[in-house]
Amino acid sequence: MKKLAKLSLIMGTVFSLVVGCSSAPANTTDAGNGAANAPAGETAAKLVVGIDDKFAPMGFRDDNNELVGFDIDYAKAAGEKMGKEIVFQPIDWSSKESELNSGRIDLIWNGYTITDERKEKVLFTKPYLENAQVIVTLTKSELKKIDDLADKTVGLQKLSSAADALNAHPVKDKIKTTTEFADNVLALNDLKIGRIDAVVIDQVVADYYMAKDEGTFKFLEDSLAPEQYGIGVKKGNEALLEELQKALDELSADGTAAKISEKWFGEDRVLK
Repeated sequence: MKKLAKLSLIMGTVFSLVVGCSSAPANTTDAGNGAANAPAGETAAKLVVGIDDKFAPMGFRDDNNELVGFDIDYAKAAGEKMGKEIVFQPIDWSSKESELNSGRIDLIWNGYTITDERKEKVLFTKPYLENAQVIVTLTKSELKKIDDLADKTVGLQKLSSAADALNAHPVKDKIKTTTEFADNVLALNDLKIGRIDAVVIDQVVADYYMAKDEGTFKFLEDSLAPEQYGIGVKKGNEALLEELQKALDELSADGTAAKISEKWFGEDRVLK
C-alpha cells in the first residue's frame, strides 16, 4: 500500500512538471505574430518596430517614460493606413539588422540611414527625410572646423552612420581617439563634462538638443556627409515593403506626414 501511494506521488509530481514545462512563460514578447512569421506573400496583423528609444526627436521617452517622436507618430499613422497594430520594441541599435533578420522585429524605423552597406542586409523604403552627419562641440570650445579635430578625442554612437561618415573623411587619421557610445545622449553628456572634445551626430538630433540646452553646444563649420532616412524591412519580405510604401505615399498625399513633421520640426521636411 505504501509503495502504491509513493508511486502515485511520483507520477503526480512528474505530471505537474510536464504541464508546467509545456506552458508558455508569462512575460515573453509575442513577436511570433509579426510580419516576419507571416505566410509567404502575406503580412500579419501586428508589426513589431525596432527602435532606439534615446534618439530624439525621432523616437525617445518623454518625462512620463512614454515613447514619443516623429518616427513614433509616423509609424502609428502608417499602421492605421495598413490596418495593423504597431508594437514598438526598444533594441540595441548596434544589433538592429540581427534583430530584423532573426524575426524578433519586423521593421527598423528610427532615424535609420540608407547606406550601400545596409542595402546588402535589408530592404529599404523610399527615403522619407533628409539628414546630415555634423560635428558638435561646446560653445566655449576653440574648435571651429573639421581640421581642428586633429589630436582631439571624438565621440559617436557605436555602429551608426556617424561612424561611417567619420571613417570616410581624411580627418579620421588625425584624430587622437574615437570613443564609441551606446547612444547619443551618453556622448553629449561626456562632451558637456569635458571627457571628449566633440561628437559626430545626426543633424536632426543635434538640432533637438541644441534647442533644448540652448547656449551649450555649437556646430563646426563643416558637415561630414549628407544622408537620408528610410525604413528597413527584412530581405525577402517584398509584400510588407510594398504595403508599407503604399501607406507612406498615402500619408504624404493626404497631408498627414506634413502635419507630423510640423509638430516635431516646425516645418514640412518629409520627402515626397
